[in-house]
Amino acid sequence: MPLTFRILLFLFAALCQAGAVHAAEPSKAGAARTKPAAPNRIVIQVNEDDSKKWHAVLVNITNIQTDFGRSKVAIAVVAIGPGLGMVTAESLAANGVQDAIATGVEFLACGNSMRAQHFEKADLVEGVGVVTAGYGEIVRRQQRGWTYLRP
Repeated sequence: MPLTFRILLFLFAALCQAGAVHAAEPSKAGAARTKPAAPNRIVIQVNEDDSKKWHAVLVNITNIQTDFGRSKVAIAVVAIGPGLGMVTAESLAANGVQDAIATGVEFLACGNSMRAQHFEKADLVEGVGVVTAGYGEIVRRQQRGWTYLRP
């Protein structure tokens, strides 16, 4: 192997290693602006038209937050199909959903289910987000390390 090629190969390897080390270090500029991710992340699926189950989900959320500490757990609830009833403004669970949102819980409605059931964003509890596909959202979160719960 010619000397010039070995030198270039060595320099390339050194640059790659330096880039990997730099990429592994957190950015000091971004650290002040970005809230660190909660160490425990849980995505909960709700796909039933059952107010007792909705209430149980809300109680479980409170219990999880108490157990881990609110700042140490991120919780997302994905409402799909008949489970959309939980996050509508007229729902028996609407007040509980609002209270959970106030504690940092994220509620997401499946956009496909909303179209099929002729719901509009205005029909939902204030603060509920909409995703294109509820099951797709659950899968993506699981791929990012979220724990999946289906009560």
